[in-house]
Amino acid sequence: MSAPHRLDRGHTDDLMTFLAASPTPYHAVANAAERLEKAGFRQVSETDAWDGSSGGKYVLRGGAIIAWYVPESAAPHTPYRIVGAHTDSPNLRVKPLPDSGAHGWRQVAVEIYGGPLMNSWLDRDLGLAGRLTLRDGSTRLVNVDRPLLRVPQLAIHLDRAVSSEGLKLDKQRHLQPVWGLGDDVRDGDLIAFLEEELGLGAGEVTGWDLMTHSVEAPAYLGRDKELVAGPRMDNLLSVHAGVAALTAVSGGSELSYIPVLAAFDHEENGSQSDTGADGPLLGGVLERSVFARGGSYEDRARAFAGTVCLSSDTGHAVHPNYAERHDPTHHPRVNGGPILKVNVNNRYATDGSGRAVWAAACERADVPFQSFVSNNSMPCGTTIGPITAARHGIKTVDIGVAILSMHSVRELCGADDPHLLANALIAFLEG
Repeated sequence: MSAPHRLDRGHTDDLMTFLAASPTPYHAVANAAERLEKAGFRQVSETDAWDGSSGGKYVLRGGAIIAWYVPESAAPHTPYRIVGAHTDSPNLRVKPLPDSGAHGWRQVAVEIYGGPLMNSWLDRDLGLAGRLTLRDGSTRLVNVDRPLLRVPQLAIHLDRAVSSEGLKLDKQRHLQPVWGLGDDVRDGDLIAFLEEELGLGAGEVTGWDLMTHSVEAPAYLGRDKELVAGPRMDNLLSVHAGVAALTAVSGGSELSYIPVLAAFDHEENGSQSDTGADGPLLGGVLERSVFARGGSYEDRARAFAGTVCLSSDTGHAVHPNYAERHDPTHHPRVNGGPILKVNVNNRYATDGSGRAVWAAACERADVPFQSFVSNNSMPCGTTIGPITAARHGIKTVDIGVAILSMHSVRELCGADDPHLLANALIAFLEG
């Protein structure tokens, strides 16, 4: 018998809260950890010895989080069910020497992270957030969530061809935001400002990972509020759904698998870092969990052989103004349910047997799903899916939610798709 939807529009309301509170990967994992703690999970340190006790646990490393729930019935060789996602989004990130300016304008020097739709960052009120490292080695999160910076667009009077020939942006010259006036640009001004914001002493901050974000709040959109507009849906929508699904199944006594959430950083620039999907974090956590429960390498091999990962990331809904850019027979629609992403050249990890796993989960959850493939004439994007499958030798299936304006500072999804995805993830984790 089909299971009823367990989450509804209230999940989407909560998604908007999560998006607004998570302007950086560091904030996203901190907010995820807080939700997990409320559900009874506890943080374990990578530098400590792990025990084999049951219950919910999680590891934090930078902008990544791995969380798992061990049922009392779990054996050392019990396989995992993993929801994989990523915490990072394309944006403008502060350079090591951030204080800049010219012609009476004070500016912040930024570098382009990932592949943003650069025009979407123009004429936006931007805040500044990230992680500060202090002299004593500790870290502090900072979030200046008010209009602080702006990348002003050139007036049409000075670029008469922009409407006919399109906007042409130089990544170095045209995307440096302004944040004040003055000819005396002093080294250390931006960091001193942030120290003052947090009530820190001068010179306490010795390292920083800072990035800009739009301060415009997520909102329902449309006549009937069928849509949601907001930042960083790629891919905090999946992170949020994964947290909701993991907490929903934790405590279950009938679980045949160990449910896991793996939310990585640095997907937007290749995943090759100690917190990315191409790093050792996930494999190390899963292996240590096996060994902590008294398992051997043979148990580890058995567990991995039976493991399945859903790589959950946003995909492309058919665009009403550019339908020719999509495959002519695959037109995912918003609010049509989550999508199964397929590419025979392994840009996505889905195969026929993986499709069957996903279809079974959606059937149990009574959730419709759609299929996505790229137009043959256009290159296909990729995800953490193929990386996860190749690095760990586990079956991986690429799925997600169809959106518009991917990589824009403000993306667009259907208001029902987030909770449809979360319900399917619950059914998947339950096995």
